[in-house]
Amino acid sequence: MPGNLGIVSTIQQRIAELAQRSPDFSFFSLAHYIDINWLMEAYSRTRKDGSAGIDNVTGKEYAEKLYENLQNLLSRLKSGTYKAPPVKRKHIPKGTGGETRPIGIPTFEDKIVQRAVVMLLEPIYEHDFYDGSFGFRPGRSAHQALREVWKTTMDMSGGWVLEVDIRKFFDTLDHKHLQEFVSRRVRDGVLRRLIGKWLNAGVMDGGELSFSEAGSPQGGVISPLLANVYLHYVLDKWFEQQVKPLMRCARHGR
Repeated sequence: MPGNLGIVSTIQQRIAELAQRSPDFSFFSLAHYIDINWLMEAYSRTRKDGSAGIDNVTGKEYAEKLYENLQNLLSRLKSGTYKAPPVKRKHIPKGTGGETRPIGIPTFEDKIVQRAVVMLLEPIYEHDFYDGSFGFRPGRSAHQALREVWKTTMDMSGGWVLEVDIRKFFDTLDHKHLQEFVSRRVRDGVLRRLIGKWLNAGVMDGGELSFSEAGSPQGGVISPLLANVYLHYVLDKWFEQQVKPLMRCARHGR
């Protein structure tokens, strides 16, 4: 379906402009933008060669009846009957000792829905996040973060560099706090319920289904954005507004 990218880009630009003009504005109506064109574009941005989720449906199989599948998906989203399926958990080596990193694999269809929601939320939060934030953001990379660290260190003619690794961060995100942070900018009930469904969908690990009151499975399309929203409020704003004014030549980046 031609023209999907142009339609989506125009809507995203409108959202971004409003987010920039009104940093304290809460968006109450966003989900209505998700139509068949929006889902088609979300599908085009979704990796087709990734591992299948618990339903074992691959991207290739989903594409065999793409328009029919997306129409059915849209109907469930509009009626509120869409159910976020549990993610399939895989453990991959970290490369240090015998530790592994748990990765959650959503179903292909759920990846499309998550991408559709990310396409609505990114234009808002890209204007909220600080310049020192690099992780999981469009157009930014770890190499850019390293260059910024080098440049800042050179400009200061030395100084302290503090490296902090938040252990098991994705596994310990507090759902209640995360939803409260999201509500400061996004109060659209449909999107808020979808986020709640993903947070509470559960994890299928070795044939056993488990649920947790904390965490967002690492590997989901929506998880990096939710993690950045969480860190924006508990780390970045705290450092920029409270810590940095008390320090000389302080810079912050992640």
